[in-house]
Amino acid sequence: MKLTKILDKLGSLEKNSFIKIIDNIISNNSKNSKEIDKILNSADKGLKSIDSQNISKIFSLTQLEFLNYLKSEFQDTSSQLDILVDIIIRDGNCIMRQDWFSRLYDNELNHLISKLKNLKSDLEIEKTELSNNRKRDYKIYKSCLETAYNNDLSNNREAKVTLDELSILIRLAKELGLSQEETKLINYSILPIKKGEILSIINSLKNIGVLFYSKKENTIYVADEMVRLLRELREKEVADKFLRRTLKIMRQPTINQVAKIHNIDRKLSQPEKIEEIIKEGVSFKSILEFDIYKEGITLTEKKKQLSELCEKGLNISSLKGSTLDDKISSLINHFETIEKDEKVGISLDGYEKMITELNESLPKLNKQLKNQFELQDESVLNANFLLDYNIKPRDILDLIAKEDLIKFIKEYKIKQRGDYILNILDNYKDTDNLYLENYENVAYRKLNELKDNGIIVKESELGLKFEELTRIIFTQLGFNVDESFKKSINTSKDQIDILLNVGDKEIIIIECKTSKEKGYNKFSAVSRQLKAYQKLAEKNGLRVVKTLLVAPEFSDDFISDCGMDMEMNISLINASSLMRIFDEFKSSKHTHLPYVLFRDIVINEERIIKALKKN
Repeated sequence: MKLTKILDKLGSLEKNSFIKIIDNIISNNSKNSKEIDKILNSADKGLKSIDSQNISKIFSLTQLEFLNYLKSEFQDTSSQLDILVDIIIRDGNCIMRQDWFSRLYDNELNHLISKLKNLKSDLEIEKTELSNNRKRDYKIYKSCLETAYNNDLSNNREAKVTLDELSILIRLAKELGLSQEETKLINYSILPIKKGEILSIINSLKNIGVLFYSKKENTIYVADEMVRLLRELREKEVADKFLRRTLKIMRQPTINQVAKIHNIDRKLSQPEKIEEIIKEGVSFKSILEFDIYKEGITLTEKKKQLSELCEKGLNISSLKGSTLDDKISSLINHFETIEKDEKVGISLDGYEKMITELNESLPKLNKQLKNQFELQDESVLNANFLLDYNIKPRDILDLIAKEDLIKFIKEYKIKQRGDYILNILDNYKDTDNLYLENYENVAYRKLNELKDNGIIVKESELGLKFEELTRIIFTQLGFNVDESFKKSINTSKDQIDILLNVGDKEIIIIECKTSKEKGYNKFSAVSRQLKAYQKLAEKNGLRVVKTLLVAPEFSDDFISDCGMDMEMNISLINASSLMRIFDEFKSSKHTHLPYVLFRDIVINEERIIKALKKN
């Protein structure tokens, strides 16, 4: 669930710890203090009083400092933060009730204790499944950890691992190619495991800003943005679902090779081995840099193999960068972009239809999703529910066995030639809704993002498409978008984009502007255009009660110029603001949005949303 949505759900006391930490970061001259001050000044309020969207923006500007703050918290080796964070960054664990979190914590500790016994046996017994090289790696890391943990005792201090020592150990584990699980196991063969009381654990994680806890709902919330930050803290490059997607396209000998390197039972089936590799926390980068290649392969061959894996298996046409490291980083960035994007690749209606029909064809799917993503609810096949957990259509299809996908495709007469998953996604694409969900991307003319979300469009068509989508939004907001009236008064020189007929010969003129730039700033050109439209309307005996300009966003100078123009009753609305108002309107009881709400120079969507919720 996005941070903004969580903050909207919670009361001030439940948000207090998180806001306090950000406030402290701001007080200590944050790197982005100018941008932060701009947000606070525009709202004319302190951090505690500003709206959820602006708190979310400020958090994104303080993420580097927040990460450094969390690193210092990890210095306390008795906190078991690594165990707890590894639970909450798994796909599907961002929303949990207290009893479910308690169960996952108990399972994690029991699993850890059981594996510690096996580790001890592997290190002490001469003949084991563990290779001599791997045993040597374990012993090197364990010896260094023992030194780091116990060297304080000789100076009459409490045994602990300092932040500097921890950074060296992390580097050592990386160089030895140890997975997160291997590192954690060796750590807890030295550090004592103490089971904590669950409420105390929740409060400690809440106090350091990692999660939010609603006592009323007895529910833990971890924002998607925080999950990504915690993943970075644990040096986990991508979410499990993207690691699974990549492993699934690899051949069995390659998966066996990765399993052998990381001491995973090679007698398991291919899907089981993949899940074990994920559970072990094996580094995505390490797999693509070292683990999947035959011994003696050249660097050029490695780059070629990785490029083929991405092009033929993942349908990613080109990786940026000339070195192997650059190509891997490019792939990681690709997955990060997909994860951050709120769009789901198909429309919400299409997603709902897809999971309904999947459930009819594959009745075990609900149980499979529950188990895979450790979800507590009984029935999980609901698009909005799954999106709150950041589970998208492609993530579900990645879990389904190939033979089941073929069965489903045949049953619903979906195209069989080519990639099965892409064919299914294409089948449930609702173009109109998909375009609306990508309204901001159209406004900013972001062709690559549109392509990633399943929309193929020419750049020359984006202006008209933005106008068309804006027309659809205002129609659904209950306005009379009068196309025939507009055509009757438009001339070859003056072409109004959208005309809203509010009755009694009164109209609202809407002008739509797309822009790749961050702030739309062509005031003189647009003001001449809008004044010409106003004269055109007056010539036809019409009164323009409001002029609206819709664009991605506006520069400060543009806003200032509009405020000083006395001839036009103009309001500016960002594409993102219009979409937020539209989304809120759809879930409200209203059938028509009163145009009197458009009274600011820059439309304040929070005020309109509040009005929609109130009535």
